[in-house]
Amino acid sequence: MVSPIPRPHMRAKVKDEANRWRMAASLERNSSMVSVHCVISMGREFCTTGMRVSGMNRVEQALMHALFVHLHHNIDKAIDFGIFRTLNEKVGEMWPGRLLVGPDANDDAAVFSVPGEDALMVAKMESHCSPCVPRPYDGAATGAGGAMRDVVAMGGRPLFLLDFIGTRPLDQTVIVGPCGFDDECTCGECEQMTSGDRVNLLIEGIRDMCRAMDVFVVGGGLSTSFSDVVPAVVAAVIGPLVTEKPLTKPAKEAGHQIIILGETSDDGNDTLYRAGLVDEMLPARALFAEERRTMDAALAAIRTGKVHACSDLGAAGIGAAVSESVRFGGFGAQVDLSLVPTAKDGLSPEEILICETQARMVFQVAPADVEEVMTALGEHEVPAEVIGEVTQGDAAEYRFGKESVARIPNDPDPAILEALR
Repeated sequence: MVSPIPRPHMRAKVKDEANRWRMAASLERNSSMVSVHCVISMGREFCTTGMRVSGMNRVEQALMHALFVHLHHNIDKAIDFGIFRTLNEKVGEMWPGRLLVGPDANDDAAVFSVPGEDALMVAKMESHCSPCVPRPYDGAATGAGGAMRDVVAMGGRPLFLLDFIGTRPLDQTVIVGPCGFDDECTCGECEQMTSGDRVNLLIEGIRDMCRAMDVFVVGGGLSTSFSDVVPAVVAAVIGPLVTEKPLTKPAKEAGHQIIILGETSDDGNDTLYRAGLVDEMLPARALFAEERRTMDAALAAIRTGKVHACSDLGAAGIGAAVSESVRFGGFGAQVDLSLVPTAKDGLSPEEILICETQARMVFQVAPADVEEVMTALGEHEVPAEVIGEVTQGDAAEYRFGKESVARIPNDPDPAILEALR
Protein backbone atom coordinates (compact mmCIF):
# COMPACT_ATOMS: atom_id res chain seq x y z
CA MET A 1 0.00 0.00 0.00
CA VAL A 2 1.50 3.35 -1.03
CA SER A 3 1.06 6.06 1.56
CA PRO A 4 -0.21 9.32 0.07
CA ILE A 5 1.25 12.75 0.59
CA PRO A 6 -1.86 14.74 1.55
CA ARG A 7 -2.67 18.26 0.45
CA PRO A 8 -2.94 20.04 3.86
CA HIS A 9 0.70 21.16 3.77
CA MET A 10 0.12 23.16 0.57
CA ARG A 11 -0.32 26.91 0.72
CA ALA A 12 -3.92 28.08 0.66
CA LYS A 13 -3.66 29.85 -2.68
CA VAL A 14 -2.34 26.76 -4.40
CA LYS A 15 -5.10 24.65 -2.85
CA ASP A 16 -7.73 27.04 -4.19
CA GLU A 17 -6.25 27.14 -7.69
CA ALA A 18 -5.76 23.38 -7.87
CA ASN A 19 -9.36 22.89 -6.75
CA ARG A 20 -10.52 25.21 -9.52
CA TRP A 21 -8.68 23.10 -12.09
CA ARG A 22 -10.12 19.87 -10.72
CA MET A 23 -13.62 21.34 -10.93
CA ALA A 24 -13.03 22.30 -14.55
CA ALA A 25 -11.58 18.87 -15.26
CA SER A 26 -14.83 17.28 -14.10
CA LEU A 27 -16.59 18.85 -17.09
CA GLU A 28 -16.60 17.33 -20.53
CA ARG A 29 -13.14 15.93 -21.25
CA ASN A 30 -12.67 17.80 -24.52
CA SER A 31 -13.87 21.22 -23.40
CA SER A 32 -11.70 24.27 -24.08
CA MET A 33 -12.40 26.41 -21.01
CA VAL A 34 -9.98 28.71 -19.28
CA SER A 35 -7.59 26.51 -17.32
CA VAL A 36 -5.18 26.72 -14.46
CA HIS A 37 -1.70 25.28 -14.64
CA CYS A 38 -0.01 24.48 -11.35
CA VAL A 39 3.61 23.39 -11.25
CA ILE A 40 5.34 22.05 -8.18
CA SER A 41 9.06 22.37 -8.79
CA MET A 42 11.34 20.74 -6.27
CA GLY A 43 8.33 20.59 -3.96
CA ARG A 44 7.61 24.32 -4.02
CA GLU A 45 4.33 25.45 -5.50
CA PHE A 46 3.91 27.97 -8.27
CA CYS A 47 0.65 28.76 -9.99
CA THR A 48 -0.36 30.80 -13.03
CA THR A 49 -3.99 31.39 -13.80
CA GLY A 50 -6.17 32.80 -16.50
CA MET A 51 -4.41 31.36 -19.54
CA ARG A 52 -6.57 30.00 -22.33
CA VAL A 53 -5.44 26.84 -24.12
CA SER A 54 -8.08 26.33 -26.76
CA GLY A 55 -9.09 22.81 -27.78
CA MET A 56 -6.98 20.98 -25.18
CA ASN A 57 -8.27 18.93 -22.30
CA ARG A 58 -6.57 18.88 -18.89
CA VAL A 59 -4.75 15.61 -19.49
CA GLU A 60 -3.26 16.92 -22.72
CA GLN A 61 -2.14 20.08 -20.97
CA ALA A 62 -0.46 18.14 -18.16
CA LEU A 63 1.29 15.73 -20.53
CA MET A 64 2.35 18.41 -23.00
CA HIS A 65 3.79 20.49 -20.17
CA ALA A 66 5.79 17.46 -19.04
CA LEU A 67 7.00 16.70 -22.57
CA PHE A 68 7.69 20.15 -24.01
CA VAL A 69 8.17 22.53 -21.07
CA HIS A 70 9.40 20.74 -17.95
CA LEU A 71 13.19 20.45 -17.95
CA HIS A 72 13.12 16.73 -17.16
CA HIS A 73 12.31 16.05 -20.83
CA ASN A 74 13.94 19.22 -22.19
CA ILE A 75 17.45 19.34 -20.77
CA ASP A 76 18.67 20.78 -24.07
CA LYS A 77 16.82 23.98 -23.18
CA ALA A 78 19.11 24.45 -20.19
CA ILE A 79 22.35 22.90 -21.47
CA ASP A 80 24.07 23.59 -24.77
CA PHE A 81 24.89 20.07 -25.93
CA GLY A 82 26.75 21.58 -28.86
CA ILE A 83 29.63 22.23 -26.45
CA PHE A 84 29.92 18.51 -25.76
CA ARG A 85 29.42 17.62 -29.40
CA THR A 86 32.40 19.76 -30.35
CA LEU A 87 34.47 18.23 -27.55
CA ASN A 88 33.52 14.68 -28.49
CA GLU A 89 34.33 15.28 -32.15
CA LYS A 90 37.79 16.45 -31.11
CA VAL A 91 38.37 13.50 -28.76
CA GLY A 92 36.99 11.21 -31.50
CA GLU A 93 39.96 12.12 -33.67
CA MET A 94 42.13 10.21 -31.22
CA TRP A 95 39.59 7.48 -30.50
CA PRO A 96 37.56 7.18 -33.72
CA GLY A 97 34.27 5.26 -33.60
CA ARG A 98 34.32 4.78 -29.82
CA LEU A 99 31.27 6.90 -28.97
CA LEU A 100 28.14 5.52 -30.61
CA VAL A 101 25.40 7.32 -28.66
CA GLY A 102 26.34 10.53 -26.86
CA PRO A 103 24.60 13.23 -24.80
CA ASP A 104 23.22 15.08 -27.83
CA ALA A 105 21.31 11.99 -29.02
CA ASN A 106 18.55 12.59 -26.44
CA ASP A 107 18.26 8.84 -25.84
CA ASP A 108 17.90 6.77 -22.67
CA ALA A 109 21.64 6.18 -22.15
CA ALA A 110 25.08 6.51 -23.72
CA VAL A 111 26.73 3.71 -25.70
CA PHE A 112 30.49 3.48 -26.22
CA SER A 113 33.32 1.01 -26.68
CA VAL A 114 36.53 0.87 -24.66
CA PRO A 115 39.74 1.06 -26.72
CA GLY A 116 41.28 -2.38 -27.01
CA GLU A 117 37.95 -4.11 -26.34
CA ASP A 118 35.32 -5.29 -28.80
CA ALA A 119 32.38 -5.17 -26.38
CA LEU A 120 30.09 -2.16 -26.31
CA MET A 121 29.15 -0.57 -22.98
CA VAL A 122 26.04 1.34 -21.89
CA ALA A 123 26.10 4.07 -19.25
CA LYS A 124 23.44 6.22 -17.58
CA MET A 125 23.52 8.84 -14.83
CA GLU A 126 20.22 9.59 -13.09
CA SER A 127 19.35 12.13 -10.40
CA HIS A 128 16.38 11.47 -8.15
CA CYS A 129 16.50 14.25 -5.60
CA SER A 130 13.01 15.60 -4.87
CA PRO A 131 11.42 12.15 -4.28
CA CYS A 132 14.00 11.60 -1.53
CA VAL A 133 12.52 14.39 0.57
CA PRO A 134 9.23 12.64 1.46
CA ARG A 135 10.50 9.07 0.90
CA PRO A 136 14.32 8.77 1.17
CA TYR A 137 14.47 4.98 0.93
CA ASP A 138 12.05 4.58 -1.99
CA GLY A 139 13.34 7.71 -3.73
CA ALA A 140 16.93 6.47 -3.77
CA ALA A 141 15.92 2.94 -4.74
CA THR A 142 13.72 4.06 -7.62
CA GLY A 143 16.42 6.44 -8.81
CA ALA A 144 18.88 3.58 -9.04
CA GLY A 145 16.26 1.30 -10.60
CA GLY A 146 15.36 3.93 -13.18
CA ALA A 147 18.98 4.30 -14.26
CA MET A 148 19.22 0.52 -14.59
CA ARG A 149 16.10 0.39 -16.79
CA ASP A 150 17.59 3.10 -19.01
CA VAL A 151 20.61 0.87 -19.56
CA VAL A 152 18.30 -2.05 -20.38
CA ALA A 153 16.34 0.12 -22.83
CA MET A 154 19.48 0.50 -24.94
CA GLY A 155 20.08 -3.27 -24.88
CA GLY A 156 22.49 -3.38 -21.93
CA ARG A 157 22.72 -5.45 -18.78
CA PRO A 158 23.32 -3.21 -15.71
CA LEU A 159 26.40 -4.39 -13.85
CA PHE A 160 28.14 -1.54 -11.99
CA LEU A 161 26.79 1.45 -10.04
CA LEU A 162 28.39 4.56 -8.59
CA ASP A 163 26.42 6.97 -6.45
CA PHE A 164 26.74 10.49 -5.10
CA ILE A 165 24.84 11.91 -2.14
CA GLY A 166 24.90 15.56 -1.10
CA THR A 167 23.22 16.64 2.11
CA ARG A 168 23.29 18.95 5.07
CA PRO A 169 25.87 18.39 7.82
CA LEU A 170 25.18 14.96 9.28
CA ASP A 171 24.14 16.22 12.73
CA GLN A 172 21.55 18.71 11.42
CA THR A 173 17.84 17.91 11.64
CA VAL A 174 15.83 17.23 8.48
CA ILE A 175 12.09 16.71 7.97
CA VAL A 176 11.13 13.48 6.21
CA GLY A 177 7.56 13.43 4.97
CA PRO A 178 4.97 15.67 3.24
CA CYS A 179 6.34 18.89 4.75
CA GLY A 180 9.98 18.14 4.05
CA PHE A 181 10.14 20.77 1.32
CA ASP A 182 8.99 23.47 3.77
CA ASP A 183 11.51 22.35 6.41
CA GLU A 184 8.77 22.49 9.05
CA CYS A 185 6.05 19.94 9.75
CA THR A 186 2.50 21.27 9.84
CA CYS A 187 0.65 18.07 8.91
CA GLY A 188 1.61 15.93 11.89
CA GLU A 189 2.70 13.04 9.67
CA CYS A 190 6.41 13.79 9.19
CA GLU A 191 9.42 12.35 10.97
CA GLN A 192 12.36 14.35 12.27
CA MET A 193 15.77 12.75 11.92
CA THR A 194 19.36 13.76 11.47
CA SER A 195 20.79 14.29 8.03
CA GLY A 196 23.06 11.32 8.79
CA ASP A 197 20.06 9.07 9.48
CA ARG A 198 18.54 10.13 6.16
CA VAL A 199 21.80 9.34 4.37
CA ASN A 200 21.61 5.83 5.82
CA LEU A 201 18.09 5.42 4.37
CA LEU A 202 19.30 6.64 0.98
CA ILE A 203 22.19 4.21 0.98
CA GLU A 204 19.96 1.34 2.05
CA GLY A 205 17.56 2.05 -0.83
CA ILE A 206 20.39 2.00 -3.37
CA ARG A 207 21.89 -1.12 -1.81
CA ASP A 208 18.63 -3.05 -1.84
CA MET A 209 17.95 -2.21 -5.50
CA CYS A 210 21.47 -3.30 -6.46
CA ARG A 211 21.03 -6.53 -4.49
CA ALA A 212 17.76 -7.27 -6.28
CA MET A 213 19.34 -6.63 -9.68
CA ASP A 214 22.77 -8.22 -8.99
CA VAL A 215 24.57 -4.96 -9.66
CA PHE A 216 27.90 -4.06 -8.02
CA VAL A 217 28.31 -0.81 -6.11
CA VAL A 218 31.85 0.11 -7.16
CA GLY A 219 32.22 3.60 -5.70
CA GLY A 220 30.64 6.93 -5.00
CA GLY A 221 30.89 10.20 -3.15
CA LEU A 222 29.39 12.10 -0.22
CA SER A 223 29.22 15.83 0.47
CA THR A 224 27.84 17.36 3.66
CA SER A 225 28.20 20.96 2.50
CA PHE A 226 24.67 21.22 1.06
CA SER A 227 22.24 23.66 2.69
CA ASP A 228 19.04 23.02 0.72
CA VAL A 229 16.18 20.90 2.06
CA VAL A 230 16.48 18.66 -1.02
CA PRO A 231 19.39 16.20 -0.93
CA ALA A 232 21.38 15.45 -4.06
CA VAL A 233 20.95 11.78 -4.94
CA VAL A 234 22.66 10.65 -8.14
CA ALA A 235 23.30 7.15 -9.51
CA ALA A 236 25.46 6.20 -12.50
CA VAL A 237 24.98 2.72 -13.94
CA ILE A 238 27.22 0.95 -16.46
CA GLY A 239 26.84 -2.43 -18.14
CA PRO A 240 27.71 -4.36 -21.30
CA LEU A 241 25.52 -4.31 -24.39
CA VAL A 242 23.97 -7.75 -24.92
CA THR A 243 22.93 -7.08 -28.51
CA GLU A 244 24.99 -6.62 -31.66
CA LYS A 245 24.08 -2.94 -31.86
CA PRO A 246 22.30 -0.60 -29.45
CA LEU A 247 18.58 -0.06 -29.44
CA THR A 248 17.51 3.55 -29.81
CA LYS A 249 14.38 5.36 -28.70
CA PRO A 250 12.97 6.71 -32.03
CA ALA A 251 10.19 4.70 -33.68
CA LYS A 252 11.43 2.98 -36.84
CA GLU A 253 8.44 2.01 -38.97
CA ALA A 254 4.69 2.51 -39.19
CA GLY A 255 2.80 -0.65 -38.32
CA HIS A 256 5.19 -1.75 -35.59
CA GLN A 257 3.25 -2.99 -32.59
CA ILE A 258 3.66 -1.36 -29.18
CA ILE A 259 4.05 -3.87 -26.32
CA ILE A 260 4.04 -2.90 -22.65
CA LEU A 261 5.80 -5.00 -20.03
CA GLY A 262 4.80 -4.75 -16.36
CA GLU A 263 1.75 -3.58 -14.43
CA THR A 264 0.61 0.01 -13.99
CA SER A 265 -0.71 1.35 -10.69
CA ASP A 266 -1.60 4.77 -9.27
CA ASP A 267 1.76 5.52 -7.64
CA GLY A 268 4.22 7.94 -9.20
CA ASN A 269 1.38 10.33 -10.02
CA ASP A 270 3.53 13.46 -9.71
CA THR A 271 2.56 14.88 -13.12
CA LEU A 272 -1.16 14.47 -12.41
CA TYR A 273 -0.76 15.98 -8.94
CA ARG A 274 1.09 19.00 -10.28
CA ALA A 275 -1.75 19.52 -12.74
CA GLY A 276 -4.38 19.38 -9.99
CA LEU A 277 -5.96 16.25 -11.50
CA VAL A 278 -5.56 14.13 -8.34
CA ASP A 279 -5.92 15.12 -4.69
CA GLU A 280 -2.95 13.24 -3.25
CA MET A 281 0.60 12.68 -4.43
CA LEU A 282 1.60 9.02 -4.30
CA PRO A 283 5.38 8.75 -4.70
CA ALA A 284 6.63 5.92 -6.90
CA ARG A 285 7.16 2.81 -4.81
CA ALA A 286 10.31 0.71 -5.11
CA LEU A 287 9.44 -2.69 -6.61
CA PHE A 288 12.50 -4.84 -6.10
CA ALA A 289 11.36 -8.30 -7.22
CA GLU A 290 9.31 -6.80 -10.05
CA GLU A 291 12.28 -4.80 -11.31
CA ARG A 292 14.38 -7.95 -11.51
CA ARG A 293 11.73 -9.89 -13.41
CA THR A 294 11.15 -6.97 -15.75
CA MET A 295 14.86 -6.67 -16.49
CA ASP A 296 15.23 -10.40 -17.16
CA ALA A 297 12.13 -10.45 -19.36
CA ALA A 298 13.19 -7.33 -21.28
CA LEU A 299 16.66 -8.68 -21.98
CA ALA A 300 15.17 -11.99 -23.13
CA ALA A 301 12.96 -10.12 -25.59
CA ILE A 302 15.83 -7.92 -26.77
CA ARG A 303 18.05 -10.95 -27.37
CA THR A 304 15.55 -12.24 -29.94
CA GLY A 305 16.75 -9.43 -32.19
CA LYS A 306 13.14 -8.56 -33.00
CA VAL A 307 12.78 -5.41 -30.86
CA HIS A 308 13.24 -2.26 -32.94
CA ALA A 309 12.81 0.40 -30.24
CA CYS A 310 12.57 0.30 -26.47
CA SER A 311 11.95 2.76 -23.63
CA ASP A 312 11.62 2.48 -19.90
CA LEU A 313 8.55 4.06 -18.31
CA GLY A 314 9.75 6.83 -16.04
CA ALA A 315 8.50 10.40 -15.69
CA ALA A 316 5.00 10.83 -17.21
CA GLY A 317 4.80 7.09 -17.89
CA ILE A 318 3.30 5.65 -21.07
CA GLY A 319 2.42 9.10 -22.33
CA ALA A 320 6.02 10.31 -22.33
CA ALA A 321 7.63 7.09 -23.57
CA VAL A 322 5.35 6.60 -26.58
CA SER A 323 5.02 10.28 -27.48
CA GLU A 324 8.77 10.87 -27.43
CA SER A 325 9.52 7.75 -29.45
CA VAL A 326 7.16 8.57 -32.30
CA ARG A 327 8.08 12.26 -32.26
CA PHE A 328 11.80 11.51 -32.55
CA GLY A 329 11.10 8.96 -35.28
CA GLY A 330 8.71 11.15 -37.26
CA PHE A 331 5.66 8.94 -36.80
CA GLY A 332 2.40 8.84 -34.89
CA ALA A 333 0.83 6.24 -32.61
CA GLN A 334 -2.53 4.80 -31.63
CA VAL A 335 -2.69 3.42 -28.08
CA ASP A 336 -5.65 1.80 -26.27
CA LEU A 337 -5.12 2.31 -22.54
CA SER A 338 -7.85 -0.22 -21.69
CA LEU A 339 -5.41 -2.95 -22.77
CA VAL A 340 -2.68 -1.97 -20.30
CA PRO A 341 -2.14 -4.52 -17.47
CA THR A 342 -2.91 -2.89 -14.13
CA ALA A 343 -1.94 -3.78 -10.59
CA LYS A 344 -5.25 -2.60 -9.13
CA ASP A 345 -8.80 -2.13 -10.29
CA GLY A 346 -10.47 1.20 -10.93
CA LEU A 347 -7.56 3.18 -12.35
CA SER A 348 -8.61 6.17 -14.41
CA PRO A 349 -7.40 6.49 -18.01
CA GLU A 350 -5.32 9.47 -16.88
CA GLU A 351 -3.55 7.38 -14.25
CA ILE A 352 -2.83 4.60 -16.72
CA LEU A 353 -1.46 7.10 -19.22
CA ILE A 354 0.76 9.21 -16.97
CA CYS A 355 1.59 7.44 -13.68
CA GLU A 356 5.23 6.52 -13.15
CA THR A 357 4.83 3.06 -11.62
CA GLN A 358 8.22 1.36 -11.66
CA ALA A 359 9.36 -1.91 -13.32
CA ARG A 360 7.80 -1.23 -16.73
CA MET A 361 9.10 -1.06 -20.31
CA VAL A 362 7.64 -0.58 -23.79
CA PHE A 363 8.87 -2.27 -26.98
CA GLN A 364 8.15 -1.77 -30.67
CA VAL A 365 8.00 -4.96 -32.71
CA ALA A 366 7.02 -5.86 -36.28
CA PRO A 367 3.62 -7.60 -36.44
CA ALA A 368 5.15 -10.87 -37.68
CA ASP A 369 7.48 -11.00 -34.66
CA VAL A 370 5.00 -10.22 -31.88
CA GLU A 371 4.39 -13.87 -30.98
CA GLU A 372 8.11 -14.61 -30.64
CA VAL A 373 8.72 -11.57 -28.46
CA MET A 374 5.66 -12.24 -26.31
CA THR A 375 6.84 -15.82 -25.80
CA ALA A 376 10.22 -14.57 -24.61
CA LEU A 377 8.55 -12.12 -22.23
CA GLY A 378 6.13 -14.74 -20.94
CA GLU A 379 8.92 -17.00 -19.70
CA HIS A 380 9.56 -14.56 -16.85
CA GLU A 381 5.97 -14.26 -15.58
CA VAL A 382 5.66 -10.52 -16.11
CA PRO A 383 2.35 -9.28 -17.57
CA ALA A 384 2.75 -8.04 -21.15
CA GLU A 385 0.22 -6.87 -23.74
CA VAL A 386 0.08 -5.29 -27.17
CA ILE A 387 -1.51 -1.88 -26.54
CA GLY A 388 -1.20 -0.09 -29.87
CA GLU A 389 0.85 0.56 -32.96
CA VAL A 390 3.07 3.10 -34.66
CA THR A 391 1.25 5.02 -37.41
CA GLN A 392 2.09 7.32 -40.29
CA GLY A 393 0.50 10.22 -38.41
CA ASP A 394 2.05 13.22 -36.70
CA ALA A 395 0.65 12.72 -33.19
CA ALA A 396 0.35 10.12 -30.47
CA GLU A 397 -3.33 9.41 -29.84
CA TYR A 398 -4.49 7.73 -26.65
CA ARG A 399 -7.93 6.30 -26.00
CA PHE A 400 -9.60 4.10 -23.43
CA GLY A 401 -11.69 1.70 -25.47
CA LYS A 402 -13.68 4.06 -27.70
CA GLU A 403 -13.19 7.11 -25.48
CA SER A 404 -10.56 9.64 -26.55
CA VAL A 405 -8.19 10.51 -23.69
CA ALA A 406 -5.45 12.66 -25.24
CA ARG A 407 -3.83 13.63 -28.51
CA ILE A 408 -0.20 14.80 -28.30
CA PRO A 409 1.10 16.38 -31.52
CA ASN A 410 4.73 15.98 -32.51
CA ASP A 411 5.05 19.67 -33.33
CA PRO A 412 2.74 21.72 -31.10
CA ASP A 413 1.80 25.29 -31.90
CA PRO A 414 4.37 27.58 -30.19
CA ALA A 415 1.48 29.65 -28.81
CA ILE A 416 0.20 26.60 -26.94
CA LEU A 417 3.61 25.89 -25.46
CA GLU A 418 3.95 29.50 -24.40
CA ALA A 419 0.56 29.31 -22.67
CA LEU A 420 1.71 26.20 -20.79
CA ARG A 421 4.82 27.85 -19.37
